Amino acid sequence: MVDVEVSNLTRSPVDEEGAVELARRVLAAEGLEEAEVGVQFVSPERIAELKGEHLGLHEATDVLAFPIDGRDELPAGVPRQLGDVVLCPEIVRDEWRAPLVHGLLHLLGYDHGAEMDARERLHAG
Repeated sequence: MVDVEVSNLTRSPVDEEGAVELARRVLAAEGLEEAEVGVQFVSPERIAELKGEHLGLHEATDVLAFPIDGRDELPAGVPRQLGDVVLCPEIVRDEWRAPLVHGLLHLLGYDHGAEMDARERLHAG
């Protein structure tokens, strides 16, 4: 089973159950039956800080992805750590589903472009 750990580090209400459900559905559709993934909801200041530290651009954004294992071959018995998707509820508001899918696809190794766009459309429904 895909283990999804959700952390809401903001004062904004978030649909944690919905985020877990969506992450599991997307990852299962992408062929991952067992994996661990983190989903964090953070403030605009924190996501800007993270973007500055990792991408050199200090500005708030909707979503960031921090991949770990992706689809790499792992030794038997080693749990797959996909990484973390970080979302800013103040930016995404009620439209958090598409950015979450976007972040999950980045964890799986997809880059921006036609293939990722097609995968996002597939998982949007």
